Amino acid sequence: MNKNRDLYKRFVTFVSGILLLAMLTGIFAFVWYKNYSGEIVLPYYRRGNWVLIAIYCLLVWLFFRAYGGFKLGYLKKTDMLYAQMISMICVNTVSYFLISLIGRHFMAVMPVVIMTCVDMGVIALWTLLAGKLYFMIYPPRKLVIIYGSHQAAALVLKMSQRVDKYMICESISISEPEEKVKELIMKYEGVIVCDIPAEQRNDYLKFCFEHSKRAYIAPKISDIIIRGADDIRLFDTPLMLCRNYGLDFEQQLIKRAFDVVFSLIALIPAAPFMLISALAVKLYDGGPVFYKQKRLTLGGKEFDVYKFRSMIVDAEKDGKPRLASEEDDRITPVGKILRKFRVDEFPQLLNILKGDMSVVGPRPERPELTKEYEKEMPEFGFRLKVKAGLTGYAQVTGAYDTTPYDKLKMDLMYIENYSIRLDLQIILMTLKTMLFPPKNNAETEELLLAPKNSEKKENNKQ
Repeated sequence: MNKNRDLYKRFVTFVSGILLLAMLTGIFAFVWYKNYSGEIVLPYYRRGNWVLIAIYCLLVWLFFRAYGGFKLGYLKKTDMLYAQMISMICVNTVSYFLISLIGRHFMAVMPVVIMTCVDMGVIALWTLLAGKLYFMIYPPRKLVIIYGSHQAAALVLKMSQRVDKYMICESISISEPEEKVKELIMKYEGVIVCDIPAEQRNDYLKFCFEHSKRAYIAPKISDIIIRGADDIRLFDTPLMLCRNYGLDFEQQLIKRAFDVVFSLIALIPAAPFMLISALAVKLYDGGPVFYKQKRLTLGGKEFDVYKFRSMIVDAEKDGKPRLASEEDDRITPVGKILRKFRVDEFPQLLNILKGDMSVVGPRPERPELTKEYEKEMPEFGFRLKVKAGLTGYAQVTGAYDTTPYDKLKMDLMYIENYSIRLDLQIILMTLKTMLFPPKNNAETEELLLAPKNSEKKENNKQ
């Protein structure tokens, strides 16, 4: 029955997404025919108009997919609304320049502005009504958590922030008898498995699979490495190959070319913001504009990272490195604004051009902090399989209170699932993070990483 319910859920999500896509495309078609179709030098006859409308529909679909605008019931309403609004601003901006290109001069911009406002209203109404209908049909899942240590408490706290999606009814320690644990699993729709020994975890996962019970698993480092493995076959024996060397030569070459082109293009629109930021930092206290600090990149190599100074001068005069918190008293008022919108990171475009960093990758950490982390997490150095990045999976899904261990796991998820498509997706998510910075982990949403072997798995993560 749960299986059929999930099938119907995906169907409801699909139909509601198609309805929204049709409405937004219809609005564009109306605006195109009314304001632009007859104004171009050589007006289209039927098919040309249809092709342009189809291109607009495709753009909406691509941007919504990248930002998560179709994830009804998965994201919070506010997150989905933000994602859809940013998507429409991007799509309508691109569409205006496309229309102007077709018209061979800058066409009237007001119809596109009005269209964008109407789109926002339709999106807000759709999010409200579709969300209410979805949660009326599909109430939160009743779950039980099997835990092996106190670390499960943090996971329960995060999941409890989504009372519309998860209802954790009971918890049970792995030290309890196996029969009691299995009996409790059968009472609920799903189980959360957190920090229990591998052998017991495997037994309970097989039990859940046998009885079609949904399982939410807090992955270990080894799980993430296995997820990036290739399926191979030795005669009639299936094997999983973990290459464990980061990116191959072709991927490195493509990624480097992308980094150079992107950073050169990005410096053009970023230049005015960088100039204003430099003036603001200098005028506030007269101190240096830029801040240079040793960081680690590919293979543990040290380099000097460039940032706009967001803290007071001599913020670490005692010589002891410490992480900045959201309410750190060393951060200046100007620095708070720069950090909020990630503008303090813009000078790192120069690091990318130099080859020290990549556009997307793990956050560049300080050597001193890395040594401290490795005392508790010997695997922390695994993230140095690729170059450090200006933005990254951990940056767009994490927050100030994200633990280093969780950031490590997210960085490894990126490395094991690397693709240019994923880089582009993270770059688009970065724009959303800059405009709507998350305050804590409960306000962030997961950027789905499609497994290499099956696109179908992406839909089953919800």
